[in-house]
Amino acid sequence: MDGEKVGGIEMYEIFADLHIHIGRSESGKPIKITAAKSLNFANIAKECVERKGINVCGIIDCASPYVIEDIENFLKTGEAYELEDGGIIYKDKVCILLGSEVETSEKGRNGKCGSAHNICFFPHLKDIKGFSQEMSHHIKNITLSTQRSNVSGYELIDIVEKYNGILIPAHIFTPHKSYYGNCTDRLENIFKEKFDKIFAVELGLSSDTYLADMISELENKTFVTNSDAHSLPKIAREYNKMLVEDISFKEIVKALKNEDGRKVLVNYGLDPKLGKYHRTYCDDCQKSIETKEPVEVCPMCGGKNVTFGVFDRIELIKDKEESKSPKNRPPYQYQIPLGFIPGVGGKTIEKLLNTFETEMNILHKLSKDDIEAVVGEKIANNIVNAREGNCEVHSGGGGNYGVVSLGTGSL
Repeated sequence: MDGEKVGGIEMYEIFADLHIHIGRSESGKPIKITAAKSLNFANIAKECVERKGINVCGIIDCASPYVIEDIENFLKTGEAYELEDGGIIYKDKVCILLGSEVETSEKGRNGKCGSAHNICFFPHLKDIKGFSQEMSHHIKNITLSTQRSNVSGYELIDIVEKYNGILIPAHIFTPHKSYYGNCTDRLENIFKEKFDKIFAVELGLSSDTYLADMISELENKTFVTNSDAHSLPKIAREYNKMLVEDISFKEIVKALKNEDGRKVLVNYGLDPKLGKYHRTYCDDCQKSIETKEPVEVCPMCGGKNVTFGVFDRIELIKDKEESKSPKNRPPYQYQIPLGFIPGVGGKTIEKLLNTFETEMNILHKLSKDDIEAVVGEKIANNIVNAREGNCEVHSGGGGNYGVVSLGTGSL
């Protein structure tokens, strides 16, 4: 970790991905049904240390009793321990934040029932145990991840704070399971007088800082970019660079609150066009609808079976004519993960990681010559062109990722 002094305190730049799912428990019990079976607590910790180069990871299925049991066994190995300032340290290299993704029940737009995802983090195992126990009265099956609860975001934040936790609205613009996507035009309508307790929001893969800053109520909120990983390779496809004194729950909260010199330095994320829900999508035509004005009826076939896109949703609810970020907003740096780059398949990624250790090294630190020596000139050129924005991105929508094609142009 790179260090610098701020106010006489030695501070370090670290990488953090705060939204990683668990697919199965160590005993094979299902946790997140749509996530890979290889995603368990121990494997995530190892992946962050050995392959990704992530210093802080937020695992957001830790309220499942099966995962709690895995965490207790993980601590018994002697390779991990709990910090007084919160979090679990593994091999003195990565801090694991204990989180829970909760789906809340909201009064949606036009009186319809809406739902939204929230990622909640807790400092200690005893805290998330207490949270799990209480939420078991609000969720039908507490062993599974992200099950619908019978509480609203307004009610949930009090429960989270009762157990010393923080709440971050997740992927806030996606058409399914988000506050702006299917519940409200303004977060303040949901959280009311508690809105100031929300100090950070997660942008999601289909949006970026420039789109989000079209909404004025978000100007004093910290933006976080996380992977929402459902498989080990997807970890760190989006992440944050932060300035902290050390890696712990307490320090990450300070960075999210922009306190005592701690802060988010850079948001690394996909070009939002690569996201699954960037533009409105016609499920009948199976094509993205890239009109200037948001539409709810497909102009090609006249069908109403459309999935509204993030870009179009923001166009509909924005209250600023142009995106103007506050002065302390960190830069948003587009990143194309190795798996999205043409010609870079699983075997190539394996070869690169075996030589250069982590994806962070490959994406940010290595020269073209270094990469070329391992995988050849053509693939090295593809990686460098993707890194420098010399490629074209075709918009995703309706649950389908966007596609990268190499050529001239800027991301």
